[in-house]
Amino acid sequence: MKTNYLIKHLIGTLLFFSILFISAGRIDYWQGLVYVIIGLVMGLLNYTVFRIDAELLTERSKPGEGTKKWDKAILGLLFLITISMYITAGLDSGRYHWSPDFHWSSYLVGIILTISGQLLFLIAQKQNKFFSSTVRIQTNREHAVCETGLYKVVRHPAYLGSVIQALGFPLLFGSLWSIIPIGLSVILFLTRTYLEDKTLINELKGYPEYADKTRYKLIPYVW
Repeated sequence: MKTNYLIKHLIGTLLFFSILFISAGRIDYWQGLVYVIIGLVMGLLNYTVFRIDAELLTERSKPGEGTKKWDKAILGLLFLITISMYITAGLDSGRYHWSPDFHWSSYLVGIILTISGQLLFLIAQKQNKFFSSTVRIQTNREHAVCETGLYKVVRHPAYLGSVIQALGFPLLFGSLWSIIPIGLSVILFLTRTYLEDKTLINELKGYPEYADKTRYKLIPYVW
């Protein structure tokens, strides 16, 4: 396993969790603790049950040349929005309680959506050996279309997972204010899906034929 990939993953996870609890101003923050537990379990699954092969791990830890400039911009914005999402949720439900209390069923739905979205992402990553962390045509790896597993249903199942877990976030935390950064992140995921799909149709051999067979980019029977 690439040490730099693991270190980068751990640092990123600790950074986001720290921002969440610092914003909440306390450790006994049950929504934050539940979220951390989910994250730790998913992290364990990522390195065990859904562990990717060494070649893909190398690609994800340091993608090669050819990453689209627009993708770098989107990833930068998503990073900033994610930080604002944690700050907003921590300040709201953890410290100042700007939002009214949610019914317990809303928290449960939020937990289910968060787990489901993260699992969907991990499965999609495991099934696609060209699952890079950036949008690029991997000519050095003989990039080919993945059309099995989840990719038979929609062309971008990982983005669907990301959207699902994003929708679960304000429900899990009981934070109406966090809907603002969540909404922005969903817009960016949709934009990235559209631009990546357009790139693959134009530049990846066999993708137009795959797009004809698997009609929906993100949401079955919708889009």
